[in-house]
Amino acid sequence: MRILTIIHEFPPIGGGGGRAAYDICCELAARGHDVTVLTAHMDGLPRDEKQDGFRLVRIPSKRTEAFTAAFNTMLAFDLAGLWAGLALVWRSRPDIIHTHFAVPAGALAFALSLLTGVPYILTAHLGDVPGGVPEKTARWFRWLEPFTKPIWKRAKQVVAVSEFTRQLALKHYPVNIRVVPNGADFSHLTMTDIQINDAPRIVFAGRFVSQKNPLAIIRVLSTLQDLNWTCSMLGDGLLFEEVKAEIEKLGMSKRFHLTGWVTPMDVVNEFSRSDILFMPSLSEGLPVVGVDALMKGLAIVASKIGGFLDLVDPEKNGYLIDVRDEAGFSSALRELLSNRERLIDFRRASLEKAKNFDIEKIVDQYEGIMREAVFSS
Repeated sequence: MRILTIIHEFPPIGGGGGRAAYDICCELAARGHDVTVLTAHMDGLPRDEKQDGFRLVRIPSKRTEAFTAAFNTMLAFDLAGLWAGLALVWRSRPDIIHTHFAVPAGALAFALSLLTGVPYILTAHLGDVPGGVPEKTARWFRWLEPFTKPIWKRAKQVVAVSEFTRQLALKHYPVNIRVVPNGADFSHLTMTDIQINDAPRIVFAGRFVSQKNPLAIIRVLSTLQDLNWTCSMLGDGLLFEEVKAEIEKLGMSKRFHLTGWVTPMDVVNEFSRSDILFMPSLSEGLPVVGVDALMKGLAIVASKIGGFLDLVDPEKNGYLIDVRDEAGFSSALRELLSNRERLIDFRRASLEKAKNFDIEKIVDQYEGIMREAVFSS
C-alpha cells in the first residue's frame, strides 16, 4: 500500500505520540509499504529526507521548541499542510492517509480526503480528546469541539491508544472506536538475568509540564533520602528551571541527573541502565515511555490513570497510585528500593508483559484496518 502519515510532531520533535507514529512507520516500511510522513519543520532539520525506509517531508509551522506546540503553530501546520499535502497526494497517489491526533493533523486529513477522495484513519492519543489533558486543552475545546466532530465522523476507522482514551472519546464522538495500543520493537527482547544497580536508578522521561507532574517527583523522593538511589529526569519544558531549583533547595543535586531534551534512542539507552520508571502524571493516553520501560524490564510506579492501567499489573510489575497520593508514591518506591528481590521480580514481570506490545502485533492490526478502509471505499 501507499500510505501518507500526517502528524504535527515527529521525532526529534514532540513526545510519545510522535514516537509511536515513528515505530509504526518503520515497521510498515520494513514490510514493503510505500510510506511518506508529512510533519512540522523546525530549524536545523532537513525539509525532505529518507529515513528508515520511508520519506519524511517537513513543512513550515513556526515551531521553535521541540517540547511544546502552541495553538498558532498547529494552525500554521494545517495551513501549510493543505498545499503540501495536495501536492503529495497528486504525485504519490496514496491509497490511505493515517493521521495521528484529531487536532491538528486530523483537520488536515479531513480536508485532503474531502478534496481528493483518499480515505483516512485516525489514531487518537488522548491530548486530542476533550477532557484528555484539561490543563492544556480545555480552553481550546470550549470553542473548537463542534468543529472536530466531522473529523471523527468521516474517518474510515478511529483508533484509540488505550481503553481510557476510547471511553473518553465516546463521550464526545459517537463513532466506532477500536483500541490498538502503542508498541515498540521487541525483536531483541531477551529474558536475561536482571542486575539491580548498587544504588537503584529511578528514571522519569517526558515533558516538564504540569500534565507530567515532574515537581511531585522531587517532593516524593525528598522523603526517601535515607535510602540509596539516584534519579535521572529526561526531557525539557516550561517547568525545567523550577524542577532544578527545587532539587537544589532540598539538597539533592548529587542524587539527580537532568539531561534536557533527548532523542527517543537516548531514552531507551537510559532505560537500559535503570531499574524503576516513576511517572506521577496527571493524565496519559498510552505512554510510549511506559512501553519502553516494559521492553527494558523496569518496574513501574505510576499514577492510576489512563494507559498506565494497561501497562501495570499492580504488585506484579509495579504499583498504581492515586494521582494526588504522594505518600502512596513514597511508600511504593520505598518498598522497591528496600527489597531487591521484589524489585527483580517486578522487573522480570515487566519483560514478560512487554510481549503484549510487540510492534509487529500492533502493525498487524493497523495493516488490517488500512486494507479494510481502502477496499471499502
